[in-house]
Amino acid sequence: MAKKARQFHSFDVMVLGAGIVGVSTALHLRLLGLDVALVDRMHPGGGASSGNAGVIQRNGFVPHAMPSGAAQLLGILLGQSSAVSCEVGTLVKMLPWLKQYAAASGAQGADLYSRAIAPLRERAVDAHMELARATNADRFYRQGGSLQIFRSDAGYRSAEAERYYARVFGVAYDELDRGDAGQLEPGLKAQDYRAVHWTESCSVSSPGVVVDAFWRGFVQEGGGYFRGDAKRLQRQRGGWLLEGERGTLFARNAVLALGAWAPDVLKLLGESYPLAVKRGYHMHFRPLSGVSLSRPVVDQEHGFALTPTDKGIRLTTGVELAARDAPANPAILKLAKRRAEELLPLGRALEDEPWMGCRPCLPDSLPVVGASPKTPGLWLNFGHAHDGFTLGPVTGKLLAEQIVGRKPAVDLTPLSPLRFLT
Repeated sequence: MAKKARQFHSFDVMVLGAGIVGVSTALHLRLLGLDVALVDRMHPGGGASSGNAGVIQRNGFVPHAMPSGAAQLLGILLGQSSAVSCEVGTLVKMLPWLKQYAAASGAQGADLYSRAIAPLRERAVDAHMELARATNADRFYRQGGSLQIFRSDAGYRSAEAERYYARVFGVAYDELDRGDAGQLEPGLKAQDYRAVHWTESCSVSSPGVVVDAFWRGFVQEGGGYFRGDAKRLQRQRGGWLLEGERGTLFARNAVLALGAWAPDVLKLLGESYPLAVKRGYHMHFRPLSGVSLSRPVVDQEHGFALTPTDKGIRLTTGVELAARDAPANPAILKLAKRRAEELLPLGRALEDEPWMGCRPCLPDSLPVVGASPKTPGLWLNFGHAHDGFTLGPVTGKLLAEQIVGRKPAVDLTPLSPLRFLT
């Protein structure tokens, strides 16, 4: 019997990667009238986009600080820090990148970062709600802001730059004296800690469910979804080809929205960006009777977050510097849990093993958003670091506007791939 011919599917744009960034980009392109294929190896939102704390942040105007004090560094090396952990071999390999990161996180770099990120954060909540209303996902969103806890006066002072830039850009927040955080969240054991309530932030009950809703809305709008391996992407005259599970895909333009896996495809295309990976973990817990949270709580000094989800209280960890594909290290979640229970009695774990994901980070802490300077027809949208869930819908919209020839509402020069062209 003759083999059945493979189907050929033609599109205007092929979006590679179905996390929050890729799904948002694909949905915006479809809403602008383009024929769009969305391609991934797994179900949309199945990677890092499902594993975060679910906060759409209005704060976050300075890069994450590099540990510098002797006590901090010793704690990291001895495995006693829940904010940062490392595998020594990976740390050595990352030293050139960390040097660039430290340079971009200084006073001058922080000022440049704040001015680049501010217009994105200003639009982040509205961009989420635009897609949420279009896909019936708005029921998963909640107001009430997020809460930052500081266990020491030194920790509170170290975050003053973030509050300074919030005032510069007109972002509201409430400074809470010792004991006030416990009034806002009665379940917390935070009587002795200072806190900041970021009132303009919002959060979701399940990041993965939100991405899934955006994807379903994309399909309902006429978008095409295909299982396929982005590393099979081939440049062809006039466009791009990719062999997927359900046939051959062709598109005039391709968007790379693969997060931590972007370098795998870029290498095949002869492109390179200084992308590093910060790994993170989460686990859900059923709190003790009478204990609850109404909003995400971030322990600034210990690097973890607690957020109420539809699966229980989600504990997300700080940063692990290890090879992207290395085995998980369950000790990191155990240490974070021990620190977290000093704030909230977490109760019973609801999974046997922690979830692990990767945050794709560039040394200036900003994503790459725009046309490839080397490869015609290739568009880039990756490197969102700790802000993929917050910024995915807004960078997806801005890139979609670029692709159709509209002038984006935000100057994307600070995010341009040209800044890494050598």
